[in-house]
Amino acid sequence: MKRFLALLASMSVMLWSGPAAAEVLLSFHSFNGSVLFGRYPHTFVVMEGTLDETGEAVSENYGFTAKSASIAVLNGPVYHDVMVEEPKYIRSTNRHFTVPISDEQYHQIVAEMVKWRDAPGKYYDLDTRNCIHFVGRMAQIAGLTVEYPKDMLRRPKKWLNHITMLNPQLGAEQVD
Repeated sequence: MKRFLALLASMSVMLWSGPAAAEVLLSFHSFNGSVLFGRYPHTFVVMEGTLDETGEAVSENYGFTAKSASIAVLNGPVYHDVMVEEPKYIRSTNRHFTVPISDEQYHQIVAEMVKWRDAPGKYYDLDTRNCIHFVGRMAQIAGLTVEYPKDMLRRPKKWLNHITMLNPQLGAEQVD
């Protein structure tokens, strides 16, 4: 009888509680890369959840990259693109940490992505404007502390581990 009453009480609480709060989560991913298999080390963001203001579902990801992989990328700025990853690819990457973001931050991130994507000319540069700089900008919008140590500008996993260390409030572990 006690179990029945406890079950009845918990079901009542579930029915009386309001709908779950809408929330968008921003996750930071890295990919180790392999020159042999055509994917270089990379970092990107994933946004998933629901917007508070509209109830609209969000499932998006963005990574900044060179439009084409060639030796030209080593010699200075090249044409750029914002890449959207397939879900199966995302599952094979390193998720470093996730933070909740407000609707306002979500809209700022989308606007920033559009700015990077639609910039005219050759905008991707390995040393000054690569996927790390793009993800770093998204992290800043989310309120995180960001640095760009020179020895990490081509090492996304190492860089995101550094960002994890700079932001202990995340409670995230380093990715091996």
